[in-house]
Amino acid sequence: MSRKIFVNLPIKNMERAKAFFSALGFSFNPQFTNEQGACMVVADDIFVMLLVEPFFQTFTKKAISDASKSTEVLVCLSCESRAEVDALVKKALAAGATVPNAPQDHGFMYGHGFEDLDGHIWELAYMDMAAVPPTPTVPA
Repeated sequence: MSRKIFVNLPIKNMERAKAFFSALGFSFNPQFTNEQGACMVVADDIFVMLLVEPFFQTFTKKAISDASKSTEVLVCLSCESRAEVDALVKKALAAGATVPNAPQDHGFMYGHGFEDLDGHIWELAYMDMAAVPPTPTVPA
C-alpha cells in the first residue's frame, strides 16, 4: 500500500491563501475544497489542507500557533533543479511572501525558501544525488 501525506495548516483567509498558492502553480482538488478548507495538490500522494483557523481548531484542543511569531513545522519540498528553487521563490515573493533566509549552496544540495502569507515556512531543495559525498561505512 502506498501512503499519502496530508499536511494540515491553519490559515486566516481562504481566498487569499488560494490565490497565493495558485500563483506558485499549485492546483486544488475541488472535491475537498470549500470555504473552510482547501485541498492543495503538491504531488500525486502529497496534499496540503489549508484550513481556516476556526475550522482547524475543531481538530485540536491545543491553541493554534501563530506562525508569524513561532515555528512549529518547516515544510520542505524537493525541486527538480536549482532553477526551479529560484523560480518558486521568485513567484512566492511576487505573490506577497517574504524570504526569511538567504539561499544555501552546499554543492550537492541547494536550498532556499519563503514564508507564506500566514507565516508558514516553506523550504525548497534541489539535491544532485551524483554529487553527494560518500558517507563512511560503519564497521559491523
